[in-house]
Amino acid sequence: MLEIKDLSIEYPAKKGPPNLALENVSLSIEAGEFVVALGASGCGKTTLLNTIAGFIAPTRGEIVLDGKAVDGPGFERGVVFQKHALMPWMNVIENVEFGLRLRKMPLHERRPIGMECLRKVGLADAAHKPVYELSGGMQQRVGVARAIASSPQVMLLDEPLGALDAFTRESIQELLLDLWNESKGVFFFITHDVEEALFLATRLIIMAPHPGRVVHEMTLPFARQFLESRNARGTKASTEFIAMRERVLTLVHETSSGGVH
Repeated sequence: MLEIKDLSIEYPAKKGPPNLALENVSLSIEAGEFVVALGASGCGKTTLLNTIAGFIAPTRGEIVLDGKAVDGPGFERGVVFQKHALMPWMNVIENVEFGLRLRKMPLHERRPIGMECLRKVGLADAAHKPVYELSGGMQQRVGVARAIASSPQVMLLDEPLGALDAFTRESIQELLLDLWNESKGVFFFITHDVEEALFLATRLIIMAPHPGRVVHEMTLPFARQFLESRNARGTKASTEFIAMRERVLTLVHETSSGGVH
C-alpha cells in the first residue's frame, strides 16, 4: 500500500509568496494497481512523482509505503525517467546492474539478474553493446530493465515514452503492461497523452494546475482488456475506448482552462 496523505509542496519564489505546486493531494494505491496521472503542463504531475520517489521532501503531509514514511530515495521504488539517463561509459548490462552494484551485490549474483531483466525487455542480445549504439526506444527499454532489476514494490515512470515514435511507443506500452501484470506491484505513470493514459491505467487521476491537485478519478478496463486479447489496436479502436477518450479530453480541457475549482 502506497499512501499519499494531504500532500502539499511549495517552491520558494524570488519575490512574493512561495509557489504552491501541489495542494492537499491524497491517494491510496494498492499493490496490483496501474495508476496514471494525467494533466496539462504545470499541474504538478512530475512534482508528485518526484516526491513519491523521495527526491523532494513534502512541505506538508506525508507519503507512506507499507506503514513506513518515505524520507528519501530507496531501492523499493524504481524510477524510469523522461530521458533514459543511462551512463554512456557503461555498456548495456553494466547500466542495468548499476543499482545492484551500488548495493554491493557481487558480480556473479547481479549478472544473472541483469540478463533476466534484459530478456524481459527483449534486449538480451544487446547486453554487451555500448548504449550509444542503441536506438531511442532500445535505450528506454534499458532504462526500464534497470528499474526492475531491484524488484521494486513501486515503479515510477515520468513520461518515459514522450520522445518515441508511435510504433515504438505502443510496443513499450505493451511491455509495461506485461511487466506490471507479472510483478503485481504498484505502477505510477505520468503523461499528458490521453490515449496512452486510457490504455495503461487501471485507475486514472486527472490533475488541475495552480495549485496542482487531483480533480477527477476513474477506474478503467482497457489495460486488462489488452492483456486478455493481446490486441492493442483493437482495444484503442473500440467504441468504449473512443467514447472515454472524448470524455477525458473534455475533462482535461476544462481543468487546464480553469473550469475546475
